[in-house]
Amino acid sequence: MATLNPIQFIQQVRAEVSKVVWPTRREVLLTTVMVFIMAALTAVFFALVDLGIKGGLHMILGAFS
Repeated sequence: MATLNPIQFIQQVRAEVSKVVWPTRREVLLTTVMVFIMAALTAVFFALVDLGIKGGLHMILGAFS
């Protein structure tokens, strides 16, 4: 790989950054809301799984005591 001087490097970085398509405020808001909703659904799912496992273990251990 060829070595670049700092000026060329900065010029190339600026050229690449100008190609980036930045999300709109609405896209960021919708994506953030979707992430929070999915996190809440995941938390509820694992809470229910945890309760199911807890109930199952209590039944199994209760049968042996």
